[in-house]
Amino acid sequence: MYRRFGRTELQMPVFSCGGMRFQQSWSERGQPIRDEAQENLAATVQAAMDRGITHIETARGYGTSERQLGMLMPDLDRQRLILQTKVSPTPDPAVFEAHVLESLDRLKVSRVDLLGLHGINTYEKLWWALRPGGCLEVARRMQAAGLIGHVGFSTHGTVQMIQQALAADFDYVNLHWYWIFQRNWPVIAEAAQRDMGVFIISPADKGGRLYDPSPRLQELCAPLHPLVFNALFCLSRPEVHTLSIGAANPSDFDLAVGALDHDFSEIEQPAARLLAAMAETLGEGVWEQIGQGIPAWDHCPGLINVEMTVLLRAVLLAWGMDGFAKWRYGMLGNESDWLPGMDARHAGNFDFTWALAHSPLAEQVASWLPGAHDLLT
Repeated sequence: MYRRFGRTELQMPVFSCGGMRFQQSWSERGQPIRDEAQENLAATVQAAMDRGITHIETARGYGTSERQLGMLMPDLDRQRLILQTKVSPTPDPAVFEAHVLESLDRLKVSRVDLLGLHGINTYEKLWWALRPGGCLEVARRMQAAGLIGHVGFSTHGTVQMIQQALAADFDYVNLHWYWIFQRNWPVIAEAAQRDMGVFIISPADKGGRLYDPSPRLQELCAPLHPLVFNALFCLSRPEVHTLSIGAANPSDFDLAVGALDHDFSEIEQPAARLLAAMAETLGEGVWEQIGQGIPAWDHCPGLINVEMTVLLRAVLLAWGMDGFAKWRYGMLGNESDWLPGMDARHAGNFDFTWALAHSPLAEQVASWLPGAHDLLT
């Protein structure tokens, strides 16, 4: 199944081969590539192509991924392939340009079909991209020179920040949106109005580690596997064009691609059971309102990422997603703009009244926070 990828006019497969996990190493320091590592990457890419997955996506920051793909490129049908890489914006646009050229050299190609400005997660990085003479201008100049087909961006940022990036007239966006994290729907709706391509990143991993679901989640989603349920949920919206499959080996495509054997209507009963379980655990209508009116972490007492904390608490309690919730919660407080803010270990020291003034669940959220840390660690 293929969908028009917005204004790019590319026919995008509804599943993409994400290159974040099939590489030999996260470190790219000229290390020799082992035969078995390259053979696994080649087999994984071939498995994708055999299933009609013609979009291969990687990034400069994915260790040896670009270089290993470059070693494979002579064996691939370049006319059939949609090749994407991502390069992070930098304070100095000349450095960004050098990084893009280095990525092309690693990939052993003269052109990529899609270039993403990688990780526009903060206003600082947005400024590096959009300021006069910044990285977006460099990318557009390289596009005019024939080195890049279309220019987009990837992001873990807030809805407000992403909307500002959309206004800069990118061609497509890579972002999070799936059953357990639907906050970014206004962004997707706006991207559709702007005729932009929409690429959903990490739906199986950040979407709940659905390749290893909890027994409770499996029970609620039955007869669908949770990963299949989530894929159908995402693809049921025509505004969504492709979902990334971060494959580490050839068999990682099987479950997701199997979703295409199902009808979108099959998600209705599992969705109703999931909502009923959440209502029974937290209260009627709580899930639908859980993130509303909660400010971003940098506007919360103690810089606590309240939105993520209460969401993870909810999926653990209602759907048994213990492993996923504790894994994601453990990332808070690591000074990373990929999941920013602090955990809730000191939540009992703060008054959240002013921060939650616009939340319809202000009292509940304030009562959940002091015990959330012990539950999630």
